[in-house]
Amino acid sequence: MNKTLVAGLLGAGLIASSLSALASDPHTRVLASTCLSCHGPGGKSKSAMPSLAGMDKTYFVTQMKAFKTGQRPASVMHRHTPGYTDQEIEKMGEYFAALK
Repeated sequence: MNKTLVAGLLGAGLIASSLSALASDPHTRVLASTCLSCHGPGGKSKSAMPSLAGMDKTYFVTQMKAFKTGQRPASVMHRHTPGYTDQEIEKMGEYFAALK
């Protein structure tokens, strides 16, 4: 078998394994599901709200922490974010970054 093909299959397996691990974490799935009523099914917004699917994890985490501390103004997010731990925000960032 071609080395490039083998490497590609291994890489795809690792990506699928990572997505599967995130998808199997029920706590993270529940937390992320609370975002979908505003940010769209699967994190794909069809409104003025930003889409979360595929969002860079670092950007997501930075913005969520800014909402949490009040550094970034918001009408609703400052009400949601204080309830999340930093670890939960990190996990949600991984989850949404993995969605495409």
